[in-house]
Amino acid sequence: MNRLAHETSPYLLQHAANPVDWWPWSAEAFKEARRSGRPVLLSVGYSSCHWCHVMAHESFEDQETADYLNEHFVSVKVDREERPDVDAVYMEAVQAATGQGGWPMTVFLTPDAEPFYFGTYFPPEPRHGMPSFRQVLEGVRQAWSTRREEVGEVAGKIVRDLAQREIAHEGTRPPGEQELAQALLGLTREYDPQRGGFGGAPKFPPSMVLEFLLRHHARTGAEGALQMARDTCERMARGGIYDQLGGGFARYSVDRDWTVPHFEKMLYDNALLCRVYAHLWRVTGSGLARRVALETADFLVRELRTNEGGFASALDADSDDGSGRHVEGAYYVWTPEQLRDVLGDDAEVAARFFGVTEEGTFEEGQSVLRLPQDEGVFDAERIASVKSRLLAARDRRPAPGRDDKIVAAWNGLAIAALAETGAYFDRPDLVEAALGAADLLVRVHLDEHARLARTSKDGRVGSNSGVLEDYADVAEGFLALASVTGEGVWLDFAGLLLGHVLARFTDPGSGALYDTAADAERLIRRPQDPTDNATPSGWSAAAGALLSYAAHTGSEAHRTAAERALGVVGALGPRVPRFIGWGLAVAEALLDGPREVAVVGPSLTDEATTTLHRTALQGTAPGAVVAVGTPDGDEFPLLADRPLVSGAAAAYVCRGFTCDAPTTDPDRLRSTLGGR
Repeated sequence: MNRLAHETSPYLLQHAANPVDWWPWSAEAFKEARRSGRPVLLSVGYSSCHWCHVMAHESFEDQETADYLNEHFVSVKVDREERPDVDAVYMEAVQAATGQGGWPMTVFLTPDAEPFYFGTYFPPEPRHGMPSFRQVLEGVRQAWSTRREEVGEVAGKIVRDLAQREIAHEGTRPPGEQELAQALLGLTREYDPQRGGFGGAPKFPPSMVLEFLLRHHARTGAEGALQMARDTCERMARGGIYDQLGGGFARYSVDRDWTVPHFEKMLYDNALLCRVYAHLWRVTGSGLARRVALETADFLVRELRTNEGGFASALDADSDDGSGRHVEGAYYVWTPEQLRDVLGDDAEVAARFFGVTEEGTFEEGQSVLRLPQDEGVFDAERIASVKSRLLAARDRRPAPGRDDKIVAAWNGLAIAALAETGAYFDRPDLVEAALGAADLLVRVHLDEHARLARTSKDGRVGSNSGVLEDYADVAEGFLALASVTGEGVWLDFAGLLLGHVLARFTDPGSGALYDTAADAERLIRRPQDPTDNATPSGWSAAAGALLSYAAHTGSEAHRTAAERALGVVGALGPRVPRFIGWGLAVAEALLDGPREVAVVGPSLTDEATTTLHRTALQGTAPGAVVAVGTPDGDEFPLLADRPLVSGAAAAYVCRGFTCDAPTTDPDRLRSTLGGR
């Protein structure tokens, strides 16, 4: 007989119709345990605990499970908000025994209320190294039946240890810890401490490796990882590879010092680096990181956005030098004489500030603008005037050609970068630009079966089918957009794309991923490459999007697929970390959870709601996903059963099938998720 129907706790009332013979916490429950000689199952949660409801649906609403519980256990349900004392006592025991805790909390007790076996969420089937709930029940029952004296001794020892506060915290190491540490060591060996970056000339922006380093620092506190990321970002931003007037990055540097670039500007480089610098700001508060992120975002919108709302692929390296010749870098380089023609008396200051010399740093006495390390102190207003006048003069030069085709994958990267940068720095225009690109992809690139075309131009779709990176990167962009805007339709679209990844790009036996779909044109071999090149590999990008989608929805299929895909990182990460940076970054998210953040408020325009939302987005926990909405909204699965707290906006954080108590305090949320 379920005894919860007359309780006042909303959480207990949610379980009143379970087939489990629940007891509230009471002397009568333990009296019944002593009378019947059965152990006690103590289940603790609260009404808005996501994984509490998952376990309830999977196990406590299941008649077969309930029958087993009713025969062999006395089941006690506790609302942690109603009985924080009970919760605190047994949570301490859980944390002492397992090194972690959270809700739902599952503890097995003797009839004297002494704990002897602990856990949190248990799934209905074995997964992620966890036994199923039924396996746990059967194991506890067998121990209780055949080794009761031993169980009693264990329980007694636990109680004594708690009483003496002699608790040994023996947390388990997350899978892949050793491989990620080895990858970090490998990167340290290849790092260029004088110039930043990795390896020699030519030197490419290591965008995906930088994301790994930032996430590794966020998860572990490793200062060396942050130092490599911060110094590399500063060296690039001060070098000629960065456009000091118009923002944005060139493809790579021909030298080790980031001085002379290959002047082509690619959408994917700038999308990836915009996001890196925004994430660096999120960790450090660096003014340089903020400036570069925003300038790069503005470059994307100003120079690459097409009339249809998408983003063009690239700007050429060459342009007319004014004499009819197409010359590499002509649009970007300067001589001292050209500075004098534009700036007059300010030319000398500009030359010192930007490192323009008579000898030049490029060809024919021309210099690429950069910020030398020993630049000294300059008047900020004067430099701003110099930059404005030089940019206006440059705009009068023949501009490089633009490749106007829309590549789905690269637009997905741009959507993610612009959405996050706009959210961090209160630039709704950048978020709108991301929405425009996403709308174009849905209208033009997706067919009625949610199959993705690789390219379009002038609003007309191309004939080539999307490859794995298209599905993965567009899904990544849509997931970022969903978190930023609170519009669940983007989560839905991501789910459609990832459904194709599971069905058409994944080997069902091994979990390996292919770059082309199973029904794509047959070539002499089916391409398959997990290593990063100029962009994240489709393999790694898919793993990241699958993991984020699983965190949003609780989909076991997507999480399992992500974990299986990441198996390759364990093999390649320690050996070639420079070429699997995004896979390493996704592995960091997996080790951290990733965390699931639900922000609920009276409305999306409510000030407290927007503050919590922005705080959540700016958290540095690797790969954390964020959902925002109202308690009665159905935009996101993470918002289900998440009420306001005393009528106020609140944030809920879950990780690894357990949830923290909700908070209305942005500072507390910031402390939980990391960040400034």
